Amino acid sequence: MSDTTAKLTLGGADTSYAVRSGSIGPDVIDIRKLYASTGAFTFDPGFMSTAACESGLTYIDGDEGVLLHRGYPIGQLAEQSSFMEVSYLLLNGELPSKDELAAFSRTITRHTMLHEQLATFYRGFRRDAHPMAIMCGVVGALSAFYHDSTDIADPHQRMVASHRLIAKMPTIAAMAYKYSIGQPFLYPRNDLSYTANFLRMTFGVPAEEYYVDPAIERAMDRIFILHADHEQNASTSTVRLAGSSGANPFACIAAGIACLWGPAHGGANEAALNMLREIGRPERIPEFIARAKDKNDPFRLMGFGHRVYKNYDPRATVMQQTLREVFEALKINDPVFDVAIQLEEMALNDPYFIEKKLFPNVDFYSGVILSAIGFPTEMFTVLFALARTVGWVAQWNEMISDPEQKIGRPRQLYTGPVQRDYVPVDKR
Repeated sequence: MSDTTAKLTLGGADTSYAVRSGSIGPDVIDIRKLYASTGAFTFDPGFMSTAACESGLTYIDGDEGVLLHRGYPIGQLAEQSSFMEVSYLLLNGELPSKDELAAFSRTITRHTMLHEQLATFYRGFRRDAHPMAIMCGVVGALSAFYHDSTDIADPHQRMVASHRLIAKMPTIAAMAYKYSIGQPFLYPRNDLSYTANFLRMTFGVPAEEYYVDPAIERAMDRIFILHADHEQNASTSTVRLAGSSGANPFACIAAGIACLWGPAHGGANEAALNMLREIGRPERIPEFIARAKDKNDPFRLMGFGHRVYKNYDPRATVMQQTLREVFEALKINDPVFDVAIQLEEMALNDPYFIEKKLFPNVDFYSGVILSAIGFPTEMFTVLFALARTVGWVAQWNEMISDPEQKIGRPRQLYTGPVQRDYVPVDKR
């Protein structure tokens, strides 16, 4: 807590509010008593200047291009860690010892199977249903099958639910993909890693053994790390808001998935890939850059700029290297890759993009990578949800444990009709 206060003058009266300081980042003005002391609300559409919670999980400095998980830079975690290790870090606050990591990985592995009746649940969807629609339904339905982990007042049940969600999400995602293409579901295997298991369940078939390419496994694991958590974004805020009412964890994560499905949130990598395909050849890049600068042209360079980052997205650096590794491992020669590399170089050296701070973000490369591995575009957001589940779960656990947490209740600036009397229908 800072010793400073903020003073507000409203209607000729002065009121003071405490200024709180975190371990890093901007101070916040504690305005919880604002309405009681002034009779006024704040107006902040999009909550761009509002801290809705106190959190020790993830920190972003958009101006400097910094992303920290529990204090560790995302670049170090993506290069040196594993998704299971990052999951443990987000859930528990510290990096695990070798034995702790092994025990945690075993726990997650033991929870990867789904209740057998859920296979019937899948068959209630049309074959052409979007995988995200299936994800919303199946994850929400988990609360109907796992009654022993829905008591949010019990820390043990909360942790069991957290482990189940992290463990079962790859199985749910793989089954959604398999159902869409008419192939049989594959059960998880306990001798494979988290990421290898997902790749096998997604691309393997019962008729033959599936070889997990180590380079692809590492690339996918890195992609999961890069998407594990991202502070108080729209879907995370949705999870917290749903959880503030006391909803069970499976319902809260299903709410987060529904929010992530929005194209402004989870669909950016698909849009970036479609743009690169539209450009098609490197020699057409100047044409599209000129269109992006034209105020009268609705075209935008997808994968550039970020609502939070006003500098180079720290995840994009890792993603670019991952793209090179995947294309080399799969022996891919795709003009989309050349377009992406040259477009980034030209944009980073263009005064217009520098002035507007339009730097490549994580979505610029992730769609190209996922497409090269073999995922159809409708699975991109599913993979995002799979990876982000650990962040959602960690944020939900933190919220439940916060003694200052209250049910979410945003206020409004009402602009509708004032009170008026009802007129019977025959007199209108």
